[in-house]
Amino acid sequence: MKQLLFIFIFFQLVACNTYSDDQKASFNETAAKYAKSKKWKFKESESGLCIVQLSEGTGIEKVKSTSEVTISYKGSLKSGLVFDKTISNKPLVADLRGLIGGMQEGLLNQKKGAKLKLIIPPQLGYGDEKLDKIPANSILIFEIELLDLK
Repeated sequence: MKQLLFIFIFFQLVACNTYSDDQKASFNETAAKYAKSKKWKFKESESGLCIVQLSEGTGIEKVKSTSEVTISYKGSLKSGLVFDKTISNKPLVADLRGLIGGMQEGLLNQKKGAKLKLIIPPQLGYGDEKLDKIPANSILIFEIELLDLK
């Protein structure tokens, strides 16, 4: 799990920030079209992140940019290929700022117990970096449950 956290932090730091506005717009459109094709009810942020609120959290405290979060998640590609997921009894504990941009934005202001589906365009994910199971410029789909926050 520590290795996974390192990967998140590493790629957050090196993810491509050189996309043109047209490229970002195209990626955002692709992410939104994908969510629409699945008939998901979602909100699209200014950055292009599509957030499907599967269930509201019931906690009192909201995730802040300085929060440490405990999450279970499954990450997949549009093809359905699952590239990573937590083991049921071993959630990921991480500083919010150490996660990829789309996860940071999607989890911000959520309460404990929230369940989300995030459709993340490349500029908020791993950018133009190719990873083991993730091609460069991939739209990522994360199903996340916020188990705890500090």
